[in-house]
Amino acid sequence: MEASLLSQYILPVTLGLIMINLGLSLHLEDFRLIFSEPKALITGLICQMILLPAIAFTIAGLSNLPDPIKIGIVLISICPGGATSNLITYLLKGNVALSISLTSINSILILFSIPAYILLASNLFLDEETIISLPFIPTILKIFLMILLPIAFGILIRYRFSKGAQAVERYMKYITTLLLAVVFLFVILTNHSESERPFRLYFRIAPLVLLLNIMGMISGYYCGRWLRFSKPKLITLSVEVGIQNSALAITIASSPVFLDNTIMAIPAVIYGMFTFFNAVLFGMVIKRWHNIRGRIKYK
Repeated sequence: MEASLLSQYILPVTLGLIMINLGLSLHLEDFRLIFSEPKALITGLICQMILLPAIAFTIAGLSNLPDPIKIGIVLISICPGGATSNLITYLLKGNVALSISLTSINSILILFSIPAYILLASNLFLDEETIISLPFIPTILKIFLMILLPIAFGILIRYRFSKGAQAVERYMKYITTLLLAVVFLFVILTNHSESERPFRLYFRIAPLVLLLNIMGMISGYYCGRWLRFSKPKLITLSVEVGIQNSALAITIASSPVFLDNTIMAIPAVIYGMFTFFNAVLFGMVIKRWHNIRGRIKYK
């Protein structure tokens, strides 16, 4: 009953509201800025679409966790940043336009990357009898309906009713945060009933998803540092590569129309509990470090 309530009602509503809220935060002008930062944008996309999944595959492959958990770790890495990464970028005075551009493009690219990476992960980590293959065209359609359509709806509302949209956005942040907490609780309770010692498993997963989070932020930072990006861009790349949409990962894992496996959602639940604070702390360290070492030249 708990799993059915989660997958049929709570998850779709939560994800839909999160995506609408993301759309409410976007302006049509934001998409024109995509072409003003091509070098940073391409760097961020390569880090998000290739480097971070490679890190996740390595972490999962070297672990001795159950196979569904390994796929759950990979699943985190192939989800876009979402509104949380945009908010953190804003709070840390990063390049918000770049953050929004990366989130927007990545939200489109996952139409193709999620089915491909899930198939690769299942081939690597599952037996031949249990390999997962998401039907390509139906999966694209489902992701479009669950993610891109609500985002487009939010953008339309923002465009037509700008002042009202800003007021709604403020309240939606609190509502979606509460709903996301309910989702986390449901996933934990569902798997608590299915596992004899679930919290022992959680403590085994936590260091690995923490490592994924930290490695993502470090990778984004040093890729930007190697290309000598400005401090705001370094902050943005660190946040965008390090912070993924845990609500989307939970939905893909738990929903009957996708993977229908709440065990695969556990890494995303644990990941979502600390990534916000990790990213803020990491960003503050970057800012402090660059204030001390002000001799680095930026462009």
